Amino acid sequence: MKYGVVFPQTEIGADPVAIRDYVQAAEGLGYEYIFIADHVLGADPNHHSHVVDHYYTHKSVIHEQFTTLGFISAVTSNVDLITGILILPQRQTALVAKQAAEIDILSGGRLTLGIGVGWNHVEYEALGEDFHNRGRRCEEQMEVLRALWTQEVVDFHGKWHDITNAGINPLPVQRPIPIWLGAGGSESPIPVDRVLRRIATLSDGWFPSFAPSDKGRETVETIRQYARDAGRDPSEIGMIGRLRLPGKQPEEWLDEMKGWEEMAATHMSVEARRGVLGSVGQHIEAITEAKEVLGI
Repeated sequence: MKYGVVFPQTEIGADPVAIRDYVQAAEGLGYEYIFIADHVLGADPNHHSHVVDHYYTHKSVIHEQFTTLGFISAVTSNVDLITGILILPQRQTALVAKQAAEIDILSGGRLTLGIGVGWNHVEYEALGEDFHNRGRRCEEQMEVLRALWTQEVVDFHGKWHDITNAGINPLPVQRPIPIWLGAGGSESPIPVDRVLRRIATLSDGWFPSFAPSDKGRETVETIRQYARDAGRDPSEIGMIGRLRLPGKQPEEWLDEMKGWEEMAATHMSVEARRGVLGSVGQHIEAITEAKEVLGI
């Protein structure tokens, strides 16, 4: 199992020195990847009821993913970079292909593109994309991305994309860059069947939103069966569990880690966000303690 950290951008603010200190500390501690969230816009809860009491609003500090990963790649050497998650259907696919390829090149092939369809219709509206067909479009976007990352010239004509004999240059180091899927949310952690099939048939890996449980194990086995039905080896589909540290005792961390191991997770993200920590120093202390307790 690989262990990484969830970048605490909403807590440590906009100071680039804090970003540098955190990611260099994580790499120095031996964590193997950094997982960074995405939102272009935050909605004002005074005007949008769906974000009342939500973690992400217009007051939340959310760094733009690709720009921040370019910075992180320059101040680190080995740690992998994972978008967790990039809300793909609210973006132009060809532009994402170009940006992701550039991060992969600048980092020496360290990028995993974690994608999802998101939940905030306000962002889709502002970015000029359709919120209601985002899942179906996402499937075609994945096909387009892989074509642009592996072919010098692409001729693609689908339901939502038309590329006529054109390509990106330079191509990424990884051809193609791995695409992992985020699925489920805090209110509905178990994905619907269509999403489970998307994970099983199209993704290189996925990010569950549930904690280890009987229902979680059942969901994982469903994906593995769908993969087998599609002629895929389920072991080729990675899975990143998430260990949220706040509000739990170290013994609970160990129990949860064991749960993910029993579910054959390939990765586990350590997250100190959404607690009482407010400074980069406190977040570094938290991931240092987690490393010692978990023995990683």
